[in-house]
Amino acid sequence: MSLRAIAADADLLVEAVREASEIALYYFKRDSLRVDFKENDSPVSEGDYAVDKFLRETLTAARPEYGWLSEETVDDEPLARMAAPRTFIVDPIDGTRAYVSGQKTWCISAAVVEDGRPIAGILGCPALGEVLLANADQESACMEGAENSTHDAVIGGRRAYVEQLRSALPTLNITESRYVPSLAYRIAMVADGRLAGTFIRKHAHEWDLAAADLIVSKAGMKLVDADGAPISYNRQNPKLGELVCAKPALIEPMLNVVTGRSIR
Repeated sequence: MSLRAIAADADLLVEAVREASEIALYYFKRDSLRVDFKENDSPVSEGDYAVDKFLRETLTAARPEYGWLSEETVDDEPLARMAAPRTFIVDPIDGTRAYVSGQKTWCISAAVVEDGRPIAGILGCPALGEVLLANADQESACMEGAENSTHDAVIGGRRAYVEQLRSALPTLNITESRYVPSLAYRIAMVADGRLAGTFIRKHAHEWDLAAADLIVSKAGMKLVDADGAPISYNRQNPKLGELVCAKPALIEPMLNVVTGRSIR
């Protein structure tokens, strides 16, 4: 992979997500928004579908040789996208429950993955006025409009896990974060310092994570599976097990909570 190609893919994502943000905001601001429910009772809106259609047509037209994986597109040929040189991994609206209820904490997540890892990624959060982006050639992530702060003891995720971590590390004065509807945005909050870490329940999908993974990595944080390994993307089954995202010093104690090991 050439640095020029990475930069070109990153630029493509930025422009596409900026336009997609206008589409998402159009539906977000409507008085009536059509909402359906999937088999697992999770909502999907006409805004989700419109953004997905725009990004799929725009990105695959620009890179017809790339694969495509999205929450709102049926994954008919996973082996074909896995064989592609690179693959777009997209969540048109991450945090749909917030989106349909008029809350602002939702985002458009788009990434390019090569050899199992994201090389370019963007989270567009138009209702919040934020854009977070990174590519493999950058030393750090770019966070336009995002809050930048440090709350070392604030942890997101399952309350039982937060309580266990608090008991094991009393000197950190750990507190639980408020609920964040978008998983991608919650991970980004680790990148910008609003969260020291977050536990992630099993059954998250690659489209929830790919862009945010690169952003936290470029911010010096880690997103790992229960074995402490980085996430591999563009697999045949995009569903994942329990994960941990945090500053490096918290990874091991958080993993010990997840796996039931004693905390050192």
